[in-house]
Amino acid sequence: MKRPSTFLGMLVAALLLATVPAIAQTPPSTDVHLGVASCAGGPCHGNTAGVKNTGVLQNEYLTWQRLDKHAKAFTALQGELGKRIARNLGIPAAEKAQVCLDCHADNVPAEQRGVQFQISDGVGCEACHGAGQKWLGAHASGKIPHAQLVGEFGLYPTDDPLARAKLCVGCHVGSGSRFVTHRIMGAGHPRMPFELETFTQIEPAHYQIDATYKKRKTVAAGVQFWAVGQAVALETLTTSLQDPAHKGDGLFPELVFFDCDACHHPTSSLRWEKRASSGLGPGLPHLNDANAVMLRAIAARIDPAAGAELEKAVLALHGALSEGKGVPRTDAAAVGQIAHKLAEAFAAHDFTRDDMKAMVAALVARGTAGDYVDYAAAEQATMAFASIIYTLKTDNLIDAKQAGALKSALDQCYAATQKEEAYQPAKFVAAAGAVGRSLP
Repeated sequence: MKRPSTFLGMLVAALLLATVPAIAQTPPSTDVHLGVASCAGGPCHGNTAGVKNTGVLQNEYLTWQRLDKHAKAFTALQGELGKRIARNLGIPAAEKAQVCLDCHADNVPAEQRGVQFQISDGVGCEACHGAGQKWLGAHASGKIPHAQLVGEFGLYPTDDPLARAKLCVGCHVGSGSRFVTHRIMGAGHPRMPFELETFTQIEPAHYQIDATYKKRKTVAAGVQFWAVGQAVALETLTTSLQDPAHKGDGLFPELVFFDCDACHHPTSSLRWEKRASSGLGPGLPHLNDANAVMLRAIAARIDPAAGAELEKAVLALHGALSEGKGVPRTDAAAVGQIAHKLAEAFAAHDFTRDDMKAMVAALVARGTAGDYVDYAAAEQATMAFASIIYTLKTDNLIDAKQAGALKSALDQCYAATQKEEAYQPAKFVAAAGAVGRSLP
């Protein structure tokens, strides 16, 4: 479903200047990265003639080079914003700093760079599909099944919802040393919203889900990518919370974990309202729990017991982080364990129309409960509605009239979240209610 240009522009910007940590990095490997040029030949993925000789499009490299923001991740470091951030951080040049390259390039060690590898290519093929040393030849032969390429040769299974979520969330939410701190954001790095299915849809597809694709790979519904992505995002966030490297500087904790708008809004804008799901009073910065809000809405339908367990655990984590009532690392680990369990459950679940209808109703109810006081949660809910509606439409689970009504209601959500600084919770809750009423 097409998204309004302003909201789309915000999300595209998130892809252009990295997200919270590295952009698309596969699990660690000692294999050699051969570089994007190794995939760019005419008979392979650089075909300009428009004539297909295989079961794939063959223009994948050109789509990446011309349209994909990942290809421009390195050059973004050389732009005015990249220079400003580097200057504010006191580093000579962003395009030479590891803290930047780990996010904006396939920054593998020198000994793992093949003769055609160029760091300036940005986030190229192997950043997502894995080092090509072992799988490239077998893949190019066209004789090795996809499952064997994954299992024996190290090709990364980006078609699998759980694998894709771990790959992308590890980059766009933050894991290990690839992590955008509050200090980096203070230097000028933009806030980076992320939702797996939405970002999948706004990226130019370099594959086509046709009969040939379906024979080779997993084909999962968009709503499954959304659900799994939410769970993996929350697990990744809580893992980072437990990392001593992210404890913050001086007297302050690592503030990037907290909701930006808890502090960054005009004091003349009286927006605070009590949220039962946080249990906190006014004047307290609080964890950005937008993924947990979404996860409770999904779990309410798929695993109510785990959803109730999650709500209790998130309350405890809020208390530990903002009021000193518990042990943050212990409470974060408890939330992460539940999120991990839910990720695996969602990856194995076959989402039905009734599931999606119930999840929309649960998302609407989160607004009635006060969870959309925070802009970040409303932003995630908007992308959630879009992902569910897109799935309903592409899977032919709604008719044209219902699709039109849902689009109109979704547009109201986009309008209500168009400008973060002008966000009005009541307006968004009303828009969310319109989405719920449009799905009978």
